[in-house]
Amino acid sequence: MARPLEGIQVIDFSRVLAGPHCSRALADLGAEVIKIEPPEGDITRFTQPRRNSISSYFAQQNAGKANLSIDLSRPEAIEVIDRLVDTCDVLIENFRPGVMDRLGLGPDRLRQRRPELVYISINGYGADSPWAERRAYAPVVGAETGLTRSQGDARGGVYANDRHSHADVYTALEATVAVLAALNRRHATGTGQHVEVTMAQTMLYVNEHAHDALWDDPVPEGTIRSFGTGEYLVLRLGDGSDVIVSGHPAEAGTFEFFMRAIDRVDLIERNDLSDVAGRLRALPEIVDAIRSHASTVPNTEAYEAILSAHRLAVGRLRTVTDFAATEWARDTGAVTEVSDRGGGSIRVPQSPWRFSEGPTGVTGEPRYRGEDNRRLLTEIGYSDADIDRLEADGTLSSRIPDR
Repeated sequence: MARPLEGIQVIDFSRVLAGPHCSRALADLGAEVIKIEPPEGDITRFTQPRRNSISSYFAQQNAGKANLSIDLSRPEAIEVIDRLVDTCDVLIENFRPGVMDRLGLGPDRLRQRRPELVYISINGYGADSPWAERRAYAPVVGAETGLTRSQGDARGGVYANDRHSHADVYTALEATVAVLAALNRRHATGTGQHVEVTMAQTMLYVNEHAHDALWDDPVPEGTIRSFGTGEYLVLRLGDGSDVIVSGHPAEAGTFEFFMRAIDRVDLIERNDLSDVAGRLRALPEIVDAIRSHASTVPNTEAYEAILSAHRLAVGRLRTVTDFAATEWARDTGAVTEVSDRGGGSIRVPQSPWRFSEGPTGVTGEPRYRGEDNRRLLTEIGYSDADIDRLEADGTLSSRIPDR
């Protein structure tokens, strides 16, 4: 059966993470993605770990994409891109605002050339915003939009940058939604459009607690705001393993579930613990009771059996490696392998979709810079002599290791 986006061609000018994660999703859904890479290479190629000149970071975000390495500062390069655009459906870029226009590859010109083109611009704060010229990376946007402060506040005022680039990955997902929506609209009208997706707006959009931070009116005393997820308990069991339980131990319903699970019905019956306000005042006592019980339970399986019988969800604190080794991960194929280009493989996450009417998931291998130059240009009408000339003058370049 056909893959969901089979027949869609994407030309991808993006670098590092936000754009590449979006275009990997499109490739996993069946689109043909052509990664445009400058002569100096995407910086993720140079990260560790790496093998056979393929970094695992680059492989995770770019496996399954064709690769064209071209110097966009040369006029001949713009002609090449124009001819690629003539047959492509989607263009993705994550430069700062104005860069693509200065290169001669802005949305107005390319959409005039190909009205069907869906042109996706990913940037930090928006081309028409007062902050258009600011450099925007995930840690900076996370700080500006409240994520870093919120995480530190939940940890007693200890502030640190999160290791995970939420602003990049969330924006990639929202950009993917935008691509699919614009393609659907094109199906109805025959015309593409330019869509801008900003990291800053995305981080507000995906923040499930933004409503609470933006609430100016008073709330009743002794209430739990926005589910109080920052106070959910991490507990240590008898074997030294740690688990988290979903649910605030003072909220209505969850408190009773906890107390019945740990056989402390006496606390439910206490008058001073009959409402949320009272339980919040006595929260250290409640938490101590839960922790003491957890320390007597031998392992995660036993604890989950106890709590799930009382409608509480439990998850073990694992490393990615531990999770990849679970029965669930093995049975679902959550982690897959792509070629390391030397006879071995690199393990990367598989895409999460399961379509009933077609396959999805990573296909192909991570390509070396410029590895598909000749094939791609031949397909759009360049002769071998033309390609030789473009390679000789530096418009095209490649770095393919000797064997």
